[in-house]
Amino acid sequence: MSITSRLLAAAISASAVTAFAAGALDKTECIAPAKPGGGFDLTCKLVQSALQEGKFIADPMRVTYMPGGIGAVAYNTIIAQKPDAANAIVAFSGGSLLNLAQGKFGRYTENDVRWLAAIGTDYGAVVVAENSPFKSLKDVMAAIKADPTKVVLGAGGTVGSQDWMKAALTARAGGVNPKTMRYVAFEGGGEALTALQGGHIHVFTGDAAEAGQQIKAGAKVRILAVMNDKRLSGDMANIPTAAEQGYDVEWPIVRGFYLGPQVSDADYKLWADTFTKLMATPAYDKLRSERGLFPMALTGAPLDAYVKKQVADYRKLAEEFGLNVVPAK
Repeated sequence: MSITSRLLAAAISASAVTAFAAGALDKTECIAPAKPGGGFDLTCKLVQSALQEGKFIADPMRVTYMPGGIGAVAYNTIIAQKPDAANAIVAFSGGSLLNLAQGKFGRYTENDVRWLAAIGTDYGAVVVAENSPFKSLKDVMAAIKADPTKVVLGAGGTVGSQDWMKAALTARAGGVNPKTMRYVAFEGGGEALTALQGGHIHVFTGDAAEAGQQIKAGAKVRILAVMNDKRLSGDMANIPTAAEQGYDVEWPIVRGFYLGPQVSDADYKLWADTFTKLMATPAYDKLRSERGLFPMALTGAPLDAYVKKQVADYRKLAEEFGLNVVPAK
């Protein structure tokens, strides 16, 4: 092959790579499977800012909302209608994996999408309105123990969901039968926090970062406890853990993204490599920290293995509470 021919071939190859890169990272979309204001929204907006500020994408990422079934609508839509949409990533959390373990996403299981990246972790939290008479988790549990009908708990998700599970585990740790809890289900954490401030519920079992972001935005709420083995850092350093208050409950919450099942290996690798580079930057650490999330960076095969193990563990936990469990296909 002549030098000219080789140069031409190299130019064509480079053009192909550029076109491929533009295809997967051009006109990108992040789907938050709930209404605005909750943890999925936070996850999408973190990556929207990080990708744009780090110049990993040319145009701003679009955030769209697809509420329904606490993630089920988005999961089913991607698999059935947009399986090869290389430029659309969908937010998921540990709650998504818990729902999958219980068959709440319909006929699909954890094996039906391509798990892309885990970008941080959050922790469960017990939250009350700013004017609530409850000053500690002990106050909440004492009131529930005295009369479960008088304390209304609420969160994003129905019985068996992640937020319900946080309430159930806390109740069980305090010697209260979870079946006696008064629990109101909302489509997402944003709705639950609005209901909490309006006095429609008394306690919200949600996510620490989600609640922290809402407090910064002006929400009149207080965090009574975080569900970690030690206190969190930063703005939440003064908030005691549930264990400190006598309730041995931990609930870490992975946050990340998946892609449709038919996205090509090349596009999947481009996204995974992009997230790997992105999460290795000090700028990303700062953005993640500002949103109250803690370090967790997994992409590709390691994330896939993590997800499969988590779903298996959640199946066991669901069985303990007598909930429906669906085996993986």
